[in-house]
Amino acid sequence: MIDKNKLLTFVEDQLKGTEYFLTDLKISPANEITVEIDSITPGDIEECVRLTRAIEEAFDRDEDDYELEVGTAGLTSPLKVRRQYDKYIGQDLEVLTGDGRKLHGMLRKADDDGITLAVQQKVKKEGSKKPVIETTDIDLPYSLIKKAVYDLKF
Repeated sequence: MIDKNKLLTFVEDQLKGTEYFLTDLKISPANEITVEIDSITPGDIEECVRLTRAIEEAFDRDEDDYELEVGTAGLTSPLKVRRQYDKYIGQDLEVLTGDGRKLHGMLRKADDDGITLAVQQKVKKEGSKKPVIETTDIDLPYSLIKKAVYDLKF
């Protein structure tokens, strides 16, 4: 079986100096390897092909019989690493929190601690009969985010 840490280091070294970054790397008990990459700009199949060839050259299939899949994170894929959040600043996200809330809002900020999501909420103002919709910023640490995806609207 391929050493995951060795493969992880290899993939990260291959992506250095490019606009691409690693979002996920999985190795199943059956030695099925899945490598997912992303970039700030739309992904390119050529980068997946280049990375596949580099892995196949560095990790001998005769020594470790493995199945390899290299792909890019899709538009509907959950955000997994900080750099993906940077990619979606100014865009709408759907965020499921660890406490069960489902939030829809515009990603205002992403930093090392978490994100700031601008959500619209109904607020009843004092002396007003009807609630009004206001935009409120909600700060969420990454530890509270169970799942975050681009909020695709048609």
